Amino acid sequence: MSNKIYFNTASIDKLEKQLRVHLINSLGGFKSVALVGTSDNQGKTNLGIFSSFFHIGANPPLIGMIFRPSPPERDTMRNILNTRFYTVNHINESTYKQAHQTSARYDKEISEFDATGLKAEYKNNFFAPFVTESAIQLGIEFKEKIDISINNTILIIGEIIQIYIPENCLHKDGFVDLEKANTITCSGLDSYHKTVQLDRLSYAKPDKKITSLLKID
Repeated sequence: MSNKIYFNTASIDKLEKQLRVHLINSLGGFKSVALVGTSDNQGKTNLGIFSSFFHIGANPPLIGMIFRPSPPERDTMRNILNTRFYTVNHINESTYKQAHQTSARYDKEISEFDATGLKAEYKNNFFAPFVTESAIQLGIEFKEKIDISINNTILIIGEIIQIYIPENCLHKDGFVDLEKANTITCSGLDSYHKTVQLDRLSYAKPDKKITSLLKID
């Protein structure tokens, strides 16, 4: 292993802005990345890529996402707060470039669906649009907004109320095979990755040896 570069608070503060942004954003490791679909009350659609998702709880099924400070105006967050519904759509190898393009700052009147060629679809009377090209799609209902004062970001918490998963990607024990669904991950702000599963391990207990679950799937 090569020698390690050392940073402390003082040296981090001295870094050029973009260098610091890329450095800090990469340190958290690989992240979930997905497209969030929303619509305003007039039916104008919006689509944005986010890599700030995290699991909050399974009962009820809650998911969190972080929004950076405004301005600029955050159309996705405004639509979520106004309509209370949004979708989370996994990104795959065939759509990651289009997904990345949704991060561009389009005028409010331009839908990122139209700008990128991704298709919006509505189903089961859900208010917000899903992304047709996404194998795994979640319908979310807004539940809580939390202002984070330390850096003026906002935590949006939603409940998963609709789930669409390819039949061959769902195991009998409820585990979702993300690789079979072709779901990708990301690191930093602009790096996209495929994954390779190493193993699935048994529930850890002090007096029980860990075993591979793949051998019994």
